[in-house]
Amino acid sequence: MPGVSDTSPVLNLAIINRLDLLREQFGEIWLPPTVIEELRLEEELPGSRAVRGAREAGWLRVGEVKDQPLLQVLQRDLDRGEAEAIALALQMKAEWILLDERDARKVAKSLGLRVTGLLGILLRARRQGKLLSLQKVMEELRENAGFRIGAELVADLLKESGETTG
Repeated sequence: MPGVSDTSPVLNLAIINRLDLLREQFGEIWLPPTVIEELRLEEELPGSRAVRGAREAGWLRVGEVKDQPLLQVLQRDLDRGEAEAIALALQMKAEWILLDERDARKVAKSLGLRVTGLLGILLRARRQGKLLSLQKVMEELRENAGFRIGAELVADLLKESGETTG
């Protein structure tokens, strides 16, 4: 079930060496051109090698957005990468769109898209037995990728996953 992603889920999973979770859960991930630019794959940055490897393996793909009027409307309220991801997901009739930013998620849902984000991907992986500790992975995200997760959300996710804090 292919998905379309914005920058955050791909980059953050790549930084913590968990990019394979996307392939396992979605098969293929499509990225719009602006997301590829934001990933800065030509540079040696944290996670860039993993993303390049996924592109070379063929499961991380690039798709052009054809509906420019829709893209212009979406860009009134969202950044270009989020707007392109939503437009591409609609164009492809993707089963999922991967977004972390609240406003983008709200817009995508209002357009009938199924939305998940980085934390949803990790929660699903934990439930499938692909992660031994959701808490450990969230700590890696905070420490290595600078991903901000509120304490209340951490507690809710750990409870939902069946993990206890500790």
